[in-house]
Amino acid sequence: MRGMTNRSSRPALAAAVLSSLALAGCAGERMNGGLFASGSQPDPVHTGSIRRQPQVDMSGRWVLVSPGRGQCNMNFGGGPASPNGSVAPEGGCPGNFFTSRNWNFEQAGLVLRDHTGAPLGQLTAAGHARFDGSSVAGEPITLYR
Repeated sequence: MRGMTNRSSRPALAAAVLSSLALAGCAGERMNGGLFASGSQPDPVHTGSIRRQPQVDMSGRWVLVSPGRGQCNMNFGGGPASPNGSVAPEGGCPGNFFTSRNWNFEQAGLVLRDHTGAPLGQLTAAGHARFDGSSVAGEPITLYR
């Protein structure tokens, strides 16, 4: 009888082991899902321990506006999924934005920096081709195509 009990419990034991392994696999997927969106790859923009994908292709000509202070055209360099690049202001920019030389996506959003790397302003996406934010002096700024 003892041999029969072991044989009859083998399928039940095998099913329990398989169920445990399947559940462990699901738990692993949940852990990864906490860091990256379902089916996504790690993105090129590093923000702390989590990488984020730029939402907008920054390359090309943009307009920077500061209400009551003026506006200027700025040429942004970088590829379609680039997390940073160069900035070439065309002149007449409000505040110190005429010293803009580079941009990068950070956890807080888009940051414009001068030739020394000091931040000039920080903006967040406000649509597909528009960013709103403020200069380091606290003046409102908008960047759009």
